[in-house]
Amino acid sequence: MKYIYMDYAAATPIDARVLQAMMPYLTTEFGNPSSLHFFGQQARAAVQQARQAVAYALGVKNESIIFTGGGTEGDNLAILGYLRGNAPHHGHLITTSVEHHAILNTFRTLAASGYDVTFLPVDEAGRVRIADVADAIRPDTVLISVMYANNETGVIQPIQEIGQLARQRHIVFHVDAVQAWGYVSIAPEEVGIDMLTLCSHKVYGPKGVGALYVRPGIHLAAAVYGGPQEHHLRAGTENVPAIVGFGAAASLLEQERHGRCQHARQLKRHMVDSLLLHTNRYHLNGSLEKALPNILNFSVDGWTSDVLLIALDMQGIAVSAGSACEAGALEPSHVLQAMGIETRWLRSSLRFSFGEETTLDDVTYAANVIKTLVRDEARQKGAS
Repeated sequence: MKYIYMDYAAATPIDARVLQAMMPYLTTEFGNPSSLHFFGQQARAAVQQARQAVAYALGVKNESIIFTGGGTEGDNLAILGYLRGNAPHHGHLITTSVEHHAILNTFRTLAASGYDVTFLPVDEAGRVRIADVADAIRPDTVLISVMYANNETGVIQPIQEIGQLARQRHIVFHVDAVQAWGYVSIAPEEVGIDMLTLCSHKVYGPKGVGALYVRPGIHLAAAVYGGPQEHHLRAGTENVPAIVGFGAAASLLEQERHGRCQHARQLKRHMVDSLLLHTNRYHLNGSLEKALPNILNFSVDGWTSDVLLIALDMQGIAVSAGSACEAGALEPSHVLQAMGIETRWLRSSLRFSFGEETTLDDVTYAANVIKTLVRDEARQKGAS
């Protein structure tokens, strides 16, 4: 049976060139970056080279990049680190109702511990309104956090407008760009972003490593206490092989992003043309125009997501119903609920996410499988 992977928004495979860059640091170059001898300094140089690669990709200074254990840790370091260092007991915070749970659950915890949190609504496409952001700002607002692009629908938020607003009001602005960075060129200093979260395993790098950009002048309190690693913000010996891999993936991304976007956009359009335009049995969740080129979220009438996923998996097609971090949850997607998706479509969503290895034939095959499932289901209902 043919197996087709279409869940690149959950995880990408490690690029062969990235693995090649990592191999010496998994074998012969095993020194601790904090050691003063030759072996340690070789490892330290590799970490610094990776830091330079990520910084170069963002157009920022090397010292503004903090390596983390991934997107969730980066989000937590940004939000909790900033609040511990600047507003340790109270203050007003703004985020949206469609954030990744790394953000939502952090803000919910903060709301329970004395902070006042505004969870902004979104429109039917999943975008926050600038007017709502402006209206939510108060004299005691200390932090705004809005994801660049949604991990379930791919919908892109008006980040530049929010960044300008936050800068005018002298409010620190954090952006989770974990899903967006692979397909959007981001220059945080140009659009008013003060802190930016990135992750390696969405851009053909290894899992378990990410980065947090922190604008010079922004003070964070440490997340982990111990040694002086990562500017005293994240103590502990660095994961050198993963960091090296992340740096290599960042360099490749800057070289190849345009081609990856074109390829993904072609695949997405082919799926839309093959499936969504010809019958009312499907419903697009989100937007085609203001979204990442690699993510397509839609619902299928008469099915539930879990049954669909099993049926597709049995045909060799790997997709998801939304965030991998929420797989197995019994409740419908909080993102789709916030968008006001009607009940008919709410529990039958699929997220297709395309990557470098996805082909037009793969998309055609997947679309035909879904068409067959829908047609057979309709026949069974008609027969009964």
